Amino acid sequence: METSNKVTITVETTVQKPVAEVWKYWTEPQHITNWSFASDDWHAPNAENDLRAGGRFLTRMEAKDGSFGFDFGGAYDEVKPNEFIAYTLDDSRKVTITFNSQDNETKIIETFEAEATNPVEMQEAGWQAFLDNFKKYSESL
Repeated sequence: METSNKVTITVETTVQKPVAEVWKYWTEPQHITNWSFASDDWHAPNAENDLRAGGRFLTRMEAKDGSFGFDFGGAYDEVKPNEFIAYTLDDSRKVTITFNSQDNETKIIETFEAEATNPVEMQEAGWQAFLDNFKKYSESL
């Protein structure tokens, strides 16, 4: 696939927590397993995260009824604590996440390259659901 044909999608949310807390909830495996799924009938039973350029991450996502599951993983290209993460997924798609500190809240802007299998609207809704779940989890702590 030519790079000029790649579609990028951006999703965002604002979490009512300081950026240092948001960063911790986003990056620590014990927190990732509590929010890294799009709906309540899914869960993330395992997460691994080596948060550094060249480090790898892996989150196992599964339907709670055991009907389906998959690994979401890749390698970090750039990490600026409390500010920015760039990574490449195992299928070679690029993702960037910006954490903008605004007093006691944090705006998260996530941009990713769409895959070719599912409609763009479905992908946007799915990634937004993850962000919404992250916001709900983070603000409950």
